[in-house]
Amino acid sequence: MTIAAHPHAAKPLRKRIADASEPYLYSAPALILIITVMLVPLVLGISYAFRDIQLLNPFSGGFVGLDHFRALSEDQAFFRALRNTLWWTGASVFLQFFFGLILALLLDKPFAGRGLAQALVFLPWAVPSFLAGLNWAWLFNPVIGPLPHWMYALGIMDAPNNILSDPHLAMWGPIVANVWWGIPFFAITLLAALQAIPRDLYEAASIDGAGPVQRFLSITLPFLAPTIAITILLRTVWISNFADLIVVMTNGGPADRTQIVASYIFTQAFKRLDFGYASAIALVLLVLLLAYSMLIVVLRQTLLNKG
Repeated sequence: MTIAAHPHAAKPLRKRIADASEPYLYSAPALILIITVMLVPLVLGISYAFRDIQLLNPFSGGFVGLDHFRALSEDQAFFRALRNTLWWTGASVFLQFFFGLILALLLDKPFAGRGLAQALVFLPWAVPSFLAGLNWAWLFNPVIGPLPHWMYALGIMDAPNNILSDPHLAMWGPIVANVWWGIPFFAITLLAALQAIPRDLYEAASIDGAGPVQRFLSITLPFLAPTIAITILLRTVWISNFADLIVVMTNGGPADRTQIVASYIFTQAFKRLDFGYASAIALVLLVLLLAYSMLIVVLRQTLLNKG
């Protein structure tokens, strides 16, 4: 009896190489685009952190090693911006998630006009961030905006002043604008996750006598946990790098009370034209966000394994 030869043995070497490289050839255009658009600027930006790149100095461009990072370790404005970033990011993400979860739970229930309500809830996400910041800056302006007068009437403020000019309250202006602008992100993602939960689980829990709070804690929250982890990760990274509202509304003032790391990078790069120092700050922010992202990914994987 003749034993059939292995199917790959009959193929010429050139044919086997062509078959093996075929998937890579199909993905080559996407890989080239990613390398060109993302990796090349990233490598250049990292290299700038170790060079003296000042647009107003024609003799700059040389290698300076770790000089930027030594200057950064003594830069009090940077550490103030880092503290402001923690406040800005933490408050924005928490409030966006809290209100987004409430909206998702409400929109998950059938009621008359739910389609219109969903459209209205998602409307802020369609507004450009520059326009959103400009509108909220006008709303906080006591000359043309109603918010200071409303807060004064409610006893929240002693006088209808602009909180954006108050060093102790200025950060709350961009935070409120950011929460209004970013709630739809959590509402959309959490609503999609809620609609994927089998309704039979709720019916079974109701038959067993579980109340609304028990059903939320034992069914809804565990199913939402992986989605919550990834959405919080994305929004935290996004908001930490998101300086549009702050630049438009306060430009980092008053007295740098609203200056975050992202807006400080913008100031160093495009106002002081020191791209080397700005790149060093950006590299530090990148490392911090990568460490945070790895922590959240590990946490999410742990939740998935437990599920």
